[in-house]
Amino acid sequence: MKEFKIGVIGVGGRGALARSAHKLEDGCRIVAGADVKSKAFEDFKKHVGEDVFTTNDYREVLKIKEIEAVFITSPDYLHEEHALAALNAGKAVYLEKPMAITIEGCDKLLKTAMETRSKLFLGHNMRHFPVVLKMKEIIDSGLIGEIQVGWCRHFVGYGGDAYFRDWHSEQKNTTGLLLQKGAHDIDVMHWLMGTYTKSVVGMGMLSVYDKCKRRPETEPGCAKWSNGQWPPLEQVGFSPVIDVEDHNMIMMQMENGAQASYMQCHYTPDGERNYTFIGTKGRIENVGDYGKCEVHAWTQRGPRETPDIVYKLKEVEGGHGGADSGIVPSFIDFVRSGKKTNTSPIAARNSVAVGVLGHKSMRSGCMLQQIPKLPEKLIEYFKNGQE
Repeated sequence: MKEFKIGVIGVGGRGALARSAHKLEDGCRIVAGADVKSKAFEDFKKHVGEDVFTTNDYREVLKIKEIEAVFITSPDYLHEEHALAALNAGKAVYLEKPMAITIEGCDKLLKTAMETRSKLFLGHNMRHFPVVLKMKEIIDSGLIGEIQVGWCRHFVGYGGDAYFRDWHSEQKNTTGLLLQKGAHDIDVMHWLMGTYTKSVVGMGMLSVYDKCKRRPETEPGCAKWSNGQWPPLEQVGFSPVIDVEDHNMIMMQMENGAQASYMQCHYTPDGERNYTFIGTKGRIENVGDYGKCEVHAWTQRGPRETPDIVYKLKEVEGGHGGADSGIVPSFIDFVRSGKKTNTSPIAARNSVAVGVLGHKSMRSGCMLQQIPKLPEKLIEYFKNGQE
């Protein structure tokens, strides 16, 4: 098999994910990278070699004919532009979540991928989290029966560090954090419950970070995480413009009749995603979301502190609790050999749609919003593995 050549658009930050695709022993080589910050190339070259081509203009990467695939790990508001350009250039695309920050942007990407026959892969790496895979295994086994209810409580302990000091703090860049951060969890709930959201209602507020001390507009943002940056109201250096909510809640009516809720808070002292799925024969809940975590199952009546089954998970190496080391090979195998993937462009679009309309609901008197349907030909194309 000939050497598989790869480009990266957005080599800094989340772009570090792409480095695990640089495996010369497997015939995979990163040959080019783009970033608007030249300083990002220093670390990039340490991992993929000094001879790699670098540029501040992503279009220069797409001009390289030998490149078969690109990782797009740029900020959210650039996903649509960068992915459209890559698909039209005939490149297979690994697109970091969220797919785009509007429903229209997602639908345009799906249509373009189908028309160009360029492969599109979405970086919903939580579908590779060991704890999520274990919960799916349990649900698919039928142990707790048919799922009727799903809940997710998302405690974002680093919210004030990661999302209110840089571009994430503005609606124009993210639509909102229910979309930017919550797209992961909405997608997981869709996947594990085996259905998509039909309608959504939301409620949320900017309740804490609007009261924090801001940095000057001329001072660059610094989104580094530190346990010392607590409590929120005593910190400084927040974005000059903050117009996204710092806590979000949505309720979802599913297409199959089940119902779900998702709650997210960015000023909690602790950090964890806590899922609960309740079926006709029992329920499961995770304790911890990566590392040495557990899944508890209740299949008969009894107190919460005494689950009937406890599944203990071992820690897995790699970023995001081992998920990054699973999703990158999945993308490579999908492009090179057409191997089936855990992730889905249709599912990624639907998670964005819930986030967008959840924000619309909370910003317009908590009015119920209907998720727009996709054309059947698009659904079938991606269901069939983009063949």
